[in-house]
Amino acid sequence: MTRWFEDITENETFPLGDYTFTEAEIIRFGKLYDPQYFHIDPDKAKFSHFGGPIASGWHTVCVGHRKMVDALFAEEERLRVIGQEPGVSGPSPGVNSMVFKAPVRPSDTVTYEMIVTSKRRSNSIPGWGLLFYRLNATNQHGDMVYSAEIVGFSKLRDYKPTPLQKLTIWAAQLPVIGKLLRR
Repeated sequence: MTRWFEDITENETFPLGDYTFTEAEIIRFGKLYDPQYFHIDPDKAKFSHFGGPIASGWHTVCVGHRKMVDALFAEEERLRVIGQEPGVSGPSPGVNSMVFKAPVRPSDTVTYEMIVTSKRRSNSIPGWGLLFYRLNATNQHGDMVYSAEIVGFSKLRDYKPTPLQKLTIWAAQLPVIGKLLRR
């Protein structure tokens, strides 16, 4: 998140925008990354229980992730324009759940949103907090097609390490001591 941990509100919703999937794109993504017949062969897919080609779930995920990253960069820029210093995002330690609820078909328009469901300070990394998100994707009919629970790090704005933490950080940078601390 490009806001400081302290500035993030639980249950805040971030609209990420929508995306229309085309048959050509579904086939191209399928051939590159998920070459199953119901993603890449419209003729065979017609006779499957899907009744035609469908997007790979990973295609749906990739589009949603791109939408999320674009929204984070836009938020960073928005904060800079109004004279505020954006927060610092960290990596994601993982995805707690991921569900593909309904197939995405050619010409479906999928709308993505991210909701901060909870947050807490990190127990293992001083100066950072953990944000828990739900990423939802719904089609033009209002049907949920994808949902994931994601965790991400966000830096604390006002964090000041204790003298012991400063010493530990310094010592970890020394080759021999750092090697011992990482064991």
